[in-house]
Amino acid sequence: MQGAFFVTKEIIIYTDGACSGNPGPGGWGAILRYNGHKKEIYGSQKDTTNNRMELTAVIEALSTLKEPCKVVLYTDSKYIIDGITQWIDGWKAKGWKTANKKHVKNDDLWKKLDELCNGHDINWQWVKGHDGNPGNERADELACKGADEAK
Repeated sequence: MQGAFFVTKEIIIYTDGACSGNPGPGGWGAILRYNGHKKEIYGSQKDTTNNRMELTAVIEALSTLKEPCKVVLYTDSKYIIDGITQWIDGWKAKGWKTANKKHVKNDDLWKKLDELCNGHDINWQWVKGHDGNPGNERADELACKGADEAK
């Protein structure tokens, strides 16, 4: 089939963001699992918001993928889930404006995330935060580590 791509790798990703104050020093964390291997990444910013850190965690995780993948991505952020599954197409159609004709907050990150999603088959999954899910709990620990380093 010409023009089709075949996804060979199946990746599980957990992401989280954290902020000490909102805005304030923040951090992001992600765990990527593939074929029995695990990679943990995290980072920080001095002055940011929780939503920016949630977006950054997803962006950084997807940026590590070197080829098209089938991804199951877990996040405890309704902002991420709703933004990517419900709102983004409308934002793009309206020139990155909301239904109220206001500028989309964090559009720089939403645009980057939208670009990174191309070529991947992503299954977006919301998980309740701080509810004992080991992947989510570890992503939160990494995000908090980043936030602590930003202080």
